[in-house]
Amino acid sequence: MSERINLGKAAPKLYQAVAELDRLATQAAKSAGLADGFSHLLRLRVSQINQCAFCVRLHARDALNTGETADRLSVLPAWRESGYFAEKERAALALAEAITLIADGQVPDSVYAAAANSLFDEEISAVEWLAVVINSWNRIAISSRYPVSP
Repeated sequence: MSERINLGKAAPKLYQAVAELDRLATQAAKSAGLADGFSHLLRLRVSQINQCAFCVRLHARDALNTGETADRLSVLPAWRESGYFAEKERAALALAEAITLIADGQVPDSVYAAAANSLFDEEISAVEWLAVVINSWNRIAISSRYPVSP
């Protein structure tokens, strides 16, 4: 079965609520001092893990359009092995990944401790909200089978 209902069209008020949550999370990230490009890299990484082609394409483009480099996008799936990310960014990426893979052992204390050692509370909150929201968008796009064509 390839035809699915579009959740945005089937329940527009709920869709708009997620869009508003996204707006607020983006605003919180900016207030916390997270760079726009890096915020899109966080969303991109979560979308890669969730295998959401629609959101991967969207946030790769958005990251490039907001100043991220092609090199950082290229090494993102292997960020732990690269020297492209600062300590704060590495802590944020690890936290976003742990939230995304929450069924694999919750958010480990070691991941949260690394975030707490590198990030201010406002930054931790912003990263967590970005992860929560993009995970929601991934599930909306995947379950609705949003088309991704060249």
